Amino acid sequence: MATTMPPWLKTVFAAPNALYRHGMGGMLGKRFLQLTHVGRKTGVEHTVVLEVLRYDRDTGEAVVVCGFGESAQWLLNIGANGEARVSFGRAPHRAEVRLLDTDEAVDVLRHYERGYGVLRPVLRKLLSKLAGFEYRGTEGDRRLLVEKLPLMAFRPA
Repeated sequence: MATTMPPWLKTVFAAPNALYRHGMGGMLGKRFLQLTHVGRKTGVEHTVVLEVLRYDRDTGEAVVVCGFGESAQWLLNIGANGEARVSFGRAPHRAEVRLLDTDEAVDVLRHYERGYGVLRPVLRKLLSKLAGFEYRGTEGDRRLLVEKLPLMAFRPA
């Protein structure tokens, strides 16, 4: 997996964080969520803004990709203490967390890619950077990607 992020990508990822920090996260609708988690070593509360790959209006479940793989701090923290709160621009609410199995994750990724239309090559370049291999959008690539970058679901508790 890629260990460094180019400056342009850091800037892109920082934009939704800035909106949430200034109380305007609701402008992003269900496209992004703010995850609040507790540090496994420090006990300190942390927040991170994540892009939503799939949102189910009936259940309120939101699926995100762990862009830094299994070593992502938020993933490790949730794994250690099981606590997560999610917000779509309002007060955060407790959430149940589940790891998607490979087949469901591949299906979510496939539908997410379709939504990018003509910008699909840009998405694939970004996913290539995050996953550390040339991601071309094939079924085999999707399976490899979700093994490297897990997909997690958050549902209101």
